[in-house]
Amino acid sequence: MEFDYIVVGAGSAGCALAARLSEDPDVQVCLLEAGGRDSSPLIHMPFGAVVMLPGKYQNWGFQTVPQAGLNGRRGYQPRGKTLGGSSSINAMAYVRGHQDDYNDWQHLGWGWDTVLPYFRKSEHNERGEDAYHGVGGPLNVADLRSPNPVSHAYIEAAKSLGYRHNSDFNGADQEGVGLYQVTQKNGRRCSTAQAFLRPAEQRANLTILTQARALKLTLDGTTCTGVDILQGKTRKTLKARREVIVSAGALQSPQLLMLSGIGPAGELHKHGIPLLHELPGVGQNLQDHPDYITAYTSRFKGLMGFSPVGIFNNARGLMQYLRNGTGCLTTNFAEGGAFLKTDPSLARPDIQFHFVISIVDDHARKIHMQHGFSCHVCVLRPKSKGSVTLASADPLADPLIDPAFLQHDDDMTALMKGVQVMKNVMESQPLAPYRDREIFGESSLNNSELEQLVRNRTDTVYHPIGTCRMGNDELAVVGPDCRVRGLEGLRVVDASVLPNLIGGNTNAPTIMVAERVADLIRQQAG
Repeated sequence: MEFDYIVVGAGSAGCALAARLSEDPDVQVCLLEAGGRDSSPLIHMPFGAVVMLPGKYQNWGFQTVPQAGLNGRRGYQPRGKTLGGSSSINAMAYVRGHQDDYNDWQHLGWGWDTVLPYFRKSEHNERGEDAYHGVGGPLNVADLRSPNPVSHAYIEAAKSLGYRHNSDFNGADQEGVGLYQVTQKNGRRCSTAQAFLRPAEQRANLTILTQARALKLTLDGTTCTGVDILQGKTRKTLKARREVIVSAGALQSPQLLMLSGIGPAGELHKHGIPLLHELPGVGQNLQDHPDYITAYTSRFKGLMGFSPVGIFNNARGLMQYLRNGTGCLTTNFAEGGAFLKTDPSLARPDIQFHFVISIVDDHARKIHMQHGFSCHVCVLRPKSKGSVTLASADPLADPLIDPAFLQHDDDMTALMKGVQVMKNVMESQPLAPYRDREIFGESSLNNSELEQLVRNRTDTVYHPIGTCRMGNDELAVVGPDCRVRGLEGLRVVDASVLPNLIGGNTNAPTIMVAERVADLIRQQAG
């Protein structure tokens, strides 16, 4: 049980990283995944995301600590627990963020001109190659095969208010309204497990261990030598000749470091964990997009909904899906998008929409029996910063997750502006033929009442980052090459290393990080 590289976590970063490192036949790579294989049809059929999101199936289903900014509620943090990680249960929107989000990291060597080639390297965009998009990469990026007509009405609604149509949020300019491109191929989900791991898993130098829970990293002085795992009921120690690469995600990578004695001294002492390497920034700097959803019932039965007509539509859609990979079951639900400014003087869009062709309430954990549509609005660069800490020294316990939603007044101000922009779009004329009853009653509330409704219903849109932040200062956890500061043989490579939230979904940026660090590892290894 000895390898050159051990990658802990087979999510968006881990699958890409293990596949790229195993391209060298002279190294042995081991990829660990706490969940099982991604064999469920619910993963591969895009419609299945709505089944996996609310519960524990293929999903860690974490909760946050009570959030003061959300009137004391606990938030919900779904994360994928299978090969592909969250890329196996997400809404498949392919979004990179604003170019200047990366130029903010120019001093770390992660400017836009540096990262764009890695976005293009990973991508096979079915529209073809251009200055911004690649072809021939493992990650298939496609237009929706059967978008709902109401998604097109949503675009016309935004255009009627003066917002411009944007057919490519990942092109020269992000601002505008349009349909998302998705990580799908032939109408099926293209997770990182499908894109990167499937072509690589037959290599003799790649070992994939599922149902393998990382318990702690092993250290010899200041060198990481391996990882202790629990597979089934058997505890094993895997040895790494070169490096251990932690890719367990923004919520669990800092947890594993702290369980291993790497992190803030006070936090480790609190739980009786011996301090082996003090890094006060581990688990700090948690950032996530606070998100509010409005919803309307509709008499249009072509929208997703629980009714006899809806059941018939889904049955017909299943036949289309099985026959030719088209139809309503290829939907990612969040078909429509927008990146808009709440103030025209802003340099970048500060809010994002996800327009959904069904009623969404509490992460699909509350079921409405009507047909309808919804729209998310999130704040793209919140100033609130939270943390991930330990509940106990038990490696099987969930971490304590505190995103500190809406604790900074500017975040609440921006979200309230965003809600108003969203309501203006939702109530414009092009959506009138599909719009029936407003479910949550925003229009009847004064500003104070609306603020309380927003606090009572805001939660994550599934983009946690930053808890093993990249940087050169004393609170940085990893350097610009993602090596853990002060240790040898250990890196963190996933969304936790991002210094700040990018203006958009985080799956594509996480894959980009893995692509670039794979190259850095090869270069540094000679």
